[in-house]
Amino acid sequence: MTEPRGGRSEQTRAVIVDTALRLFRERGYEATTMRAIAKEAGVSVGNAYYYFGSKEELIQAYYDELQEAHNAACRAVLDRERAFAPRLLGVLRARVDTMVPYHQFAGKFFKFAAEPTSPLNPFSAESGPARQSALAVYRELVEGSDLKIEPEFRKELPELLWLYSMGIVLYWVHDSSPGCAKTYLLVERTVPLVDRMVSMSRLPGFRSVARELVGVIRDVRA
Repeated sequence: MTEPRGGRSEQTRAVIVDTALRLFRERGYEATTMRAIAKEAGVSVGNAYYYFGSKEELIQAYYDELQEAHNAACRAVLDRERAFAPRLLGVLRARVDTMVPYHQFAGKFFKFAAEPTSPLNPFSAESGPARQSALAVYRELVEGSDLKIEPEFRKELPELLWLYSMGIVLYWVHDSSPGCAKTYLLVERTVPLVDRMVSMSRLPGFRSVARELVGVIRDVRA
């Protein structure tokens, strides 16, 4: 069964995603079937598969929606600030803000996302669109800032910041503090350190280290 694209179609798609996330939270990722998702969403199994070919595709839709929410939440700080540290702090706080409502859910499927061969892995090809969207945020963060660093290091910095943000996400998954307060604290305490290290890269004694780091990044990527 298929439906034409349009407002109703997008509404059905959203209902399926919301239902899937709820069932993943309640029953666990492995125990939740596409048939169960379709039944709870009030659609046929065939219709559910029309929108999403697998449970993994539902998680990718979650990644995409979460990233869209982060993009929107970043706008205020990226449009207002020029200094690097406030821009980074605002972007990372917005990342946590958009994730907090899904904290319980994240812990349930993290073991699947951590599998190197899993399509749910944030480094997988399937996660590419969400990853590229996230990298675009950090690219804008750097390019719109007043940073004065070597061009080659500046070019690679967005990816380094994204990897740093992934470390924050990993800590957030395991954070049991009320409202994920410790994750916010981690962001607030580490951003000044990152700002200091990035600023030091332009000093004569650290330029060679920054160049070597750029070389490492490119070699590993290749």
